[in-house]
Amino acid sequence: MEIKKCTMDRFYVIGKEGSTDEGEGFVARLWKEANADFGQIADLVLRDEQGLPVGIWGLMTDFSRSYAPWEEGFTKGLYLAGAQVAFDAVPPEGWVKWESPAYEFIYVQSEGPQTVQKVLDYMEQNALFLCGAIYDHSCPKDGKDYMFFPIKRL
Repeated sequence: MEIKKCTMDRFYVIGKEGSTDEGEGFVARLWKEANADFGQIADLVLRDEQGLPVGIWGLMTDFSRSYAPWEEGFTKGLYLAGAQVAFDAVPPEGWVKWESPAYEFIYVQSEGPQTVQKVLDYMEQNALFLCGAIYDHSCPKDGKDYMFFPIKRL
């Protein structure tokens, strides 16, 4: 597993919001809904020079919406399945907009359910601390999925 580091300014995502209170599989249901309704936000999505979305994000936060990690062993919190937009984008009805704080992240290509524990083990071994919620990112350029772990709030 190759671990990389990056810094990101605050950014905005419009998506479909759900909660762990909705039960098992709620994240997959959110993505299915967001993908089915993507046409409703397509004109708001930030795009690169090739016309691809800049970022497809699964943002997480605790129930206080402070972008703290999910509670109770990463089992309780909120999730937003969506796409990166400009700061002034207004979400259409049925969609929600979140503002991610600026962070320094370490990130890895997702290798499945074990990815989180592998990265947390790496962080412990290297005296790094999770300072916010973990994010999922699907990169439109390479078609790969990544996980972002905030280690410093900027």
